Amino acid sequence: MSCMFTECSSLKELNISNFDTNNVTDMSCMFDECSSLKELNLSNFYTNKVTNMKYMFSKCYSLKKLDISNFNITKEILIDYMFSECKSLKELNVSNFNIKNEDNISDIFDECSDEIIAKIKSLNKKNHGKLKSEKKNCIII
Repeated sequence: MSCMFTECSSLKELNISNFDTNNVTDMSCMFDECSSLKELNLSNFYTNKVTNMKYMFSKCYSLKKLDISNFNITKEILIDYMFSECKSLKELNVSNFNIKNEDNISDIFDECSDEIIAKIKSLNKKNHGKLKSEKKNCIII
């Protein structure tokens, strides 16, 4: 699924509720540069086997709300620049993130909007501090 919708800049809506993601290992750049995409429902995505989510939502300039609390981010996984330049993102639920390796979180929130609300409940204290230093223009609560 890597780069599946990359550079679909005119795409405003997308129904992917029937996608079977049970055996997917790479979701990197999946929605990268989908600059007109406003909403995504990923509640059915199974991510237990995914090892790469780098740039997954990068440059989704119009995306306002994203709930990926069902994503399993509890193992070694690449998530660099995952939300980079999501300038309109106001609500982001990443409550199931439990990052074990701080080397893989480089600039995850690079150039996000100041209004972003992130509920990060499961990050350990060491990595939470790393995220704060890398987040640049984001508010994480």
